Amino acid sequence: MRLQVRDIRKAFGATVALNRVDFDADAGEVHAVIGENGAGKSTLMKILAGALEADAGHIALEGRAYHPSSPLDARRQGVAMVYQELSLAPHLSVEENVLLGQEPGRAWLVDRRRMRGRVERVLAQLGEAGPRPDARVADLSPAAQQLTEIARALAQPACRVLILDEPTSSLTAGDVERLFAVIERLKQEGLTVIYISHVLEEVQRVADRFTVLRDGETVGSGPVAGTTAGEMVRLMAGRQLGQLFPRSPRQPGAVVLELKDLAGFGKPQSASLDLHRGEVLGIGGLVGAGRTELLRAIFGLDPVRRGYIRIGALVGPASPIARLAQGVGFLSEDRKGEGLALSLSVADNITLSRLDGLGPWRLVLPRRQQAASRAWITGLNIRCAGPWQATAELSGGSQQKVALARLLHHDVDVLLLDEPTRGIDVASKAQIYQTIDDLARAGKAVLLVSSYLPELVGVCDRIAMMVRGVLRAARPSVAVDEHQLLMEATGQA
Repeated sequence: MRLQVRDIRKAFGATVALNRVDFDADAGEVHAVIGENGAGKSTLMKILAGALEADAGHIALEGRAYHPSSPLDARRQGVAMVYQELSLAPHLSVEENVLLGQEPGRAWLVDRRRMRGRVERVLAQLGEAGPRPDARVADLSPAAQQLTEIARALAQPACRVLILDEPTSSLTAGDVERLFAVIERLKQEGLTVIYISHVLEEVQRVADRFTVLRDGETVGSGPVAGTTAGEMVRLMAGRQLGQLFPRSPRQPGAVVLELKDLAGFGKPQSASLDLHRGEVLGIGGLVGAGRTELLRAIFGLDPVRRGYIRIGALVGPASPIARLAQGVGFLSEDRKGEGLALSLSVADNITLSRLDGLGPWRLVLPRRQQAASRAWITGLNIRCAGPWQATAELSGGSQQKVALARLLHHDVDVLLLDEPTRGIDVASKAQIYQTIDDLARAGKAVLLVSSYLPELVGVCDRIAMMVRGVLRAARPSVAVDEHQLLMEATGQA
C-alpha cells in the first residue's frame, strides 16, 4: 500500500475536525474522498499535503513514516496537492510556472534549454491536452491552467501521490473529459491520485475506490464498482435523503418578470422570456453562452443595449438598488468574490441588504439582528458556531446558504439564482432544492441558471437553453430530457 493513514486526529480549540480517521490509497489507483461540507476532507488533505500537522495518528508513505513539516517538504517526499483555487503566477509562462522555485542552472543564471526540456517531459505525461510551454498562463483557459498546476506538481522528480481538490468545478463538459483522460494516463503510469469531489457521477466515472468522511470520522470505504450513488449519499449524510429533487404541486400566477429582445454589450445577444409567480424557470447552456450575463443585465449590474425588462408593471432604469426595491434579488455564482462579505459575521451577511426592523431610528440592535439571523440559520440548517462567527470560516455549502438567506431575509419576490449548488455537498444541495420548492409553492418566482442538467430537469417547471448568447423558447421540463437539452446547448438541435 503506497499511502496509509491511521487514527488521525486534528482539533482547532474545542472543535474536533478529525477523529481517528483511517484511509488507504495504492499505487496506480484513483481514490475518491467524499463527504458533506465540513466533514473534514480539506483538513485531512492539508495534513497529507504538509499545510497542517496532525495532533495524533500515523501516516506511512511507501511503508515509511511520513510527517511533512511544510508543503515543500511534502512535495519533496512525493505528495503534491492541486487546490480548487489555483495558485499560478498569471504573468509568467507555463514553463516558468511549472519549475517555479526549482529552475535548473547555477546561482542566478537559469539554463533555459534544460528548463524547456524538463517541462516538455512533464507535459508529455499529460498527453495532447497539455498546454504549450511558452504560453502565458493569463491567456490560458481554466482547463489549461488546471493542467499547468498538475504539471507543476508532477515536476517534482519523486511525485507519487497527487491530490486533486474539486478539479472540475470551473471546467466545461469537454474539458472534464480531457481531464479524466489525463487522470487515466497518470494512473497507468503508477501514480496515486486522491480525488475530492461533490459530484458523485464524476466519482463513479473516474475513481477505483472511495472513502467517506462524516463529522470528521471515517464512516465507510470500498470499491466504486458495485456501489450506488444512493449508498454513497446515505453514508455521507448518515440518513436517507429521500427524493433529491422535491416537486410540490405549483400553480403559476401572474407574470412578474418579462424580457423582450434583451441584448447587452457582448452577451446576451437576444433574450425574451416571461417568469410567473410560483414558477421555477431554468436556464441552461454551455459555459460562455451568456447565462450569467443575462442575470447580471436583469439585476442592473451590466448595461443593456437593446430591449426592455419589465418587473411587474414597472419599466425603468436598472440598478441593483432599484432592483432590490422592486423585490428582485440576485445570487452570484462567485459567492466569495461577489456574493458574500467573508470578513463579516454570518449575521451581518444575512441582514446586510435589509436593516429595517432591527432597531429604532435606523439603529441595529445586536439582539434583534441575532434573533433574525438565527431564524435563517435554523431554517436553512447553516452549520456554524453562531450568528457572530466569521463567514470565511464556514464550509462552502454553509456559505452558499448564508448568501441565499440574505435574499430570503430581504423577502424578495423574484430570485435570480446563478449556479446555486455549484461546489457544495449533496446534503446542502438537497436543502437548497427544498428551499427553492418552498419558495415557488409560496408564490415566489425563481429564475435558475445551472450547468447541471439533472438539476434543471428535476427542479424547474420550464427550461430555456442559451445558445451563443441567444435564449431559446422555454419548454416544460416534463417534455424534455437531459440528452435533448445537451443537444440543444451544443447547437445540434
